[in-house]
Amino acid sequence: MQLGVCYYPEQWPETLWADDARRMVELGITHVRIAEFAWSRMEPRAGVYEWTWLDRAVATLADAGLKIVLGTPTASPPKWLVDSMPDMLPVRADGTTWNSGSRRHYDICSEPYRRECLRIVDVMAQRYGSHPAVVAWQTDNELGCHETVPSYSKAARARFQAWLARRYKTVDNLNQRWGTVFWSMEYASFDAIELPNLTPTDANPIHLLDFRRFMSDEVTSFHREQVDVLRRHAPNADMLHNFMGFFTTFDHYRFAANNSIDVATWDSYPIARTEVIALSEEDKARYARTGHPDVSAFDHDRYRAIGQGRFWVMEQEAGPVNWAPWNPVPAPGMVRLWAYEAFAHGAELVSYFRWRQAPFAQEQMHSGLNLPDNTLSPGGREVARAAQEIAKSDALTKLAQSGPAPRAEVALVFDYETQWMFEIQRHAKGFDYQTLAFEYYRTLREMALDVDIVSAHADLSGYKLIVVPGLAALPAGFAKSVEQSSAQWVIGPRTGSKTADFAIPAQLPPGALQTVLPFKVLEVDSLRPTLQPTTTFDGVTGIALHWREHIETRDGLDVLARFDDNWPAIVARGHVRYASAWFDAALHRALLEGAARDAGLAVTHLAQGLRVRRRGEITFAFNFGATATEAPAPDNAHFVLGQRTLGTADVCAWISA
Repeated sequence: MQLGVCYYPEQWPETLWADDARRMVELGITHVRIAEFAWSRMEPRAGVYEWTWLDRAVATLADAGLKIVLGTPTASPPKWLVDSMPDMLPVRADGTTWNSGSRRHYDICSEPYRRECLRIVDVMAQRYGSHPAVVAWQTDNELGCHETVPSYSKAARARFQAWLARRYKTVDNLNQRWGTVFWSMEYASFDAIELPNLTPTDANPIHLLDFRRFMSDEVTSFHREQVDVLRRHAPNADMLHNFMGFFTTFDHYRFAANNSIDVATWDSYPIARTEVIALSEEDKARYARTGHPDVSAFDHDRYRAIGQGRFWVMEQEAGPVNWAPWNPVPAPGMVRLWAYEAFAHGAELVSYFRWRQAPFAQEQMHSGLNLPDNTLSPGGREVARAAQEIAKSDALTKLAQSGPAPRAEVALVFDYETQWMFEIQRHAKGFDYQTLAFEYYRTLREMALDVDIVSAHADLSGYKLIVVPGLAALPAGFAKSVEQSSAQWVIGPRTGSKTADFAIPAQLPPGALQTVLPFKVLEVDSLRPTLQPTTTFDGVTGIALHWREHIETRDGLDVLARFDDNWPAIVARGHVRYASAWFDAALHRALLEGAARDAGLAVTHLAQGLRVRRRGEITFAFNFGATATEAPAPDNAHFVLGQRTLGTADVCAWISA
């Protein structure tokens, strides 16, 4: 339960550095991330290095007792480099080349740029890799941000063709698996294959999917190349990357595989994220100053799995930010609450963006722990309070030393390729897989259940309830795992609806899952807002939204609910339930609550805006709501933080006696 901050010494007079470092320590900060945007200061001209300023910055922070996270500077290449190789700029899907003048102005497929990245990383790592204060390295910054991945450049085309050749071996195999006989799309060679953009109508969906897979692998290999250099020179430091919230441009599970990272870190901006994701206007208004109660928790739980139990928040919102359509000031107490929320979900470190609000350039409207006049901001004062509370609490200190958060009893399966497939072929305008997964997740959290978000390839043994919001292409052996599992399962629509080659399974959806659930999908009903099939389940009446399947059942399958036109809504066999539609909130709640109780899980009906999370022997409660509420603590609870009655933006924690 440590606190950190993002700091940019190159942006401030050197006369401030020592005082900044001293005040960081006094505030309770232990870690500082620096240098991820400083390439032009490290190398102002090609081959001319200026390290003395960074040497002094590292020394100043280290002398104050701070631990340092060094960022590789490859997210913002200097202008002289762009001028020397203009082909390194990324290309949009519409064929437009991005300009330099901000950040992320590089094509991840550019081999000359990659070589330049490895050069600067190698020189930097040789200089600082053995420094005792440099405890971690961050590669680049927010890979894929600002829609700079994918890139549709000539370099991307050449590397994509090579990737396809490795994947399919022969072009005849590709033609067969892609179904290129349709619309006379057959290819004579891999070199004939273009990028899937600027087509008069839809490109071949498997062409689009393979391009998404390829670009995901490009992001992964770009990161991995840097990590391989860093591990040679800094073998004792943690390797990490700062991912983003609700971001699915690349497969984070594959990215993190094979010792690619030691810690999964991510950048948490709950109020801004609430504004931009697909929430109702009612929810956006209700949680405008607190952020939705599940929006950060969702990614805490996702990145905990990606980091195999180890995760940090590398950038935590410390006040109003600058990039959402609206950027409200957080309710008093929220900056403190977000720190405890992250710790409750297992974070080792919460690092704030940034130390001081910049009065210039693109992010001058983005707050920090200090105002531009170098006095603590309201958020900075809340961080000071949280640091003092943690330092004084034996129970919280013990919790911080207890290691990774234990496994939850509920798993929610989230799959990146499913997101890509459903983006490529939504079929229903409002259908977004990640939003559906979030709807299931928030429902579980409203029932006071802790959740692990995991890959479809993860070991799912030991969970009592497993929720699969949807899984387009079933991994080999997945259906057998479901059948042999002792857990209760809830499986959502479109599961098993595609093969890995983006085709309808020969036996029809749900594909191999038919051995567990004997039904097949005859057709799908894409629901415009005026089409609202109604059903009743467990005494709860609700409607289908966006998507519904017409399924034909066979013997051995129980129909638990039917729509008003008699099509099955919920079916089950033994320990497995299947929802044939995207339901409204009330029906999702009824479906999941029944499964949770059959799994032997205790279900609590939390007040609106109230959430709980258990870590070890301590239970935390957080109030995101507009009114005071009571934490669901037992009468014999010993409170180690706060008290039972929680006002807006308040938090408490207790141990049951």
